[in-house]
Amino acid sequence: MTPLDVAVIGCGTAGAAAALFLARAGHRVTVFEAVEDPGPVGAGIMVQPTGMRVLARLGLLEPILARASRVERLHCVNAAGRTVIDLRYGDLHPRAFGVGLHRGVLFAELFGTVRREPGIDLRCGHPIEDLRADGARRWVVEKDGDEHGPFDLVVVADGARSQLRDDAPLTHREARYPWGALWFIGDDPDQDFDKVLYQVVRSTTEMLGLLPSGLGPTGDTPKVSMFWSLPVEGVDAWRKKGLGPWKDHLRALEPRSAPVLDQIDSIDEVLFATYWDIVLHPWNTDAVVFLGDAAHATSPQLGQGANLALVDAMYLARALASDAPSVSEALVAYSRSREAHLGYYQWATRFLTPFFQSDRGALAIPRDLFMGTVCKLPYVRTRMIRTMCGLERGVVLPDPLPLPDLFTGAADEGPALGVYRTGS
Repeated sequence: MTPLDVAVIGCGTAGAAAALFLARAGHRVTVFEAVEDPGPVGAGIMVQPTGMRVLARLGLLEPILARASRVERLHCVNAAGRTVIDLRYGDLHPRAFGVGLHRGVLFAELFGTVRREPGIDLRCGHPIEDLRADGARRWVVEKDGDEHGPFDLVVVADGARSQLRDDAPLTHREARYPWGALWFIGDDPDQDFDKVLYQVVRSTTEMLGLLPSGLGPTGDTPKVSMFWSLPVEGVDAWRKKGLGPWKDHLRALEPRSAPVLDQIDSIDEVLFATYWDIVLHPWNTDAVVFLGDAAHATSPQLGQGANLALVDAMYLARALASDAPSVSEALVAYSRSREAHLGYYQWATRFLTPFFQSDRGALAIPRDLFMGTVCKLPYVRTRMIRTMCGLERGVVLPDPLPLPDLFTGAADEGPALGVYRTGS
């Protein structure tokens, strides 16, 4: 395909990765970021093998691994200590693992690379709120009415609350989950939570998580991310009660959380994140494509948000590099290529979330009684680990993606994982 004029809306994970792939393919890319001076903020996230594959293709895996924590196991117990989920990456392949890190680490590497990349015109402080058709091309329109373009392709990657979905004739659903999560990133100098994403649940209304999160964007002290489920409508009441009762409750539920809780001196240090369920089908029109949370936001129950966004960007670049005769047909091919993968994770997240974050307390009974046992069945266990790795496709008939070659050693997909340092 001849070089295109491409507008990328949003410089988060999906937008930055897409901009890099497309610029390196020879396209002229302009990135519009609403924030004037974006910085490395946010809470802890997981990057799975699928996401690591994309980062390796972009040449960014090594610096990110250097500030990440290796995660080898997901271990979830109930308040009585009974195992609910116990999955190990090594049971799929001895070299497989995930990583926990501060979201700001991923942002800093992607954003910094976009800034330095030839062929990308980065424009911060330009909130795009509308699209205008001009034949087969599109203009992007700012909040104040300023227009930019025309562009052959517009990549919308401005998050779950994107206003640009209204400009595309796509069937979609937008629903905010009634539950969110409180987040705090604390120091873990002794790495007490090393290599394990640990969760404690009571009924379906309480979930405490502790995720090793590397070194953060700066500094050299290991971090741990703590999260706690909370209904959106309960945030104000939580703030009014103050930190004391909440800390006491969490210490009683999981005494190991005490050193992290002791670092919280103010309610303002605890972030509250809300989540959205976004469904589009397909993810494109003739000259517009939606990536990442703007296209398929889910609850974070499976820890796949950043990974799906990265894979979106890689598949879009692949579709545009194909022999499709037009942008429109390339975008159709892109949407088809993502159907099975995205469809599975949207279904799986929607199915599992009520068992861990909901008011349906009765669901905790079969979860606590049977899920731990079911996890031990070879077929089910393999599918659950593949789901954790970001590889699964197909609800009934599995058609998984292969484990990336950078783990299996089958081909050279980037830096060898032997360079991994933090937590290795």
